[in-house]
Amino acid sequence: MSKTEETQSWPDLAIGLYDKLTGRNAKINYDFNDFKIGVPKKAGSEEKTEWTLSGKLSITTESK
Repeated sequence: MSKTEETQSWPDLAIGLYDKLTGRNAKINYDFNDFKIGVPKKAGSEEKTEWTLSGKLSITTESK
């Protein structure tokens, strides 16, 4: 079974990303202006929903 088949939801994907970045003091910043993207409704799905992003998105991790 592949990782895509194991991951069933966007929260699962976010947790996986956090787990990968934790302890690496990673910081990722994006700045969007009316950016539209088709996102699968669930991992591995061909069915998409549209997200619109405007503003900044920051992902930061730190080890404690």
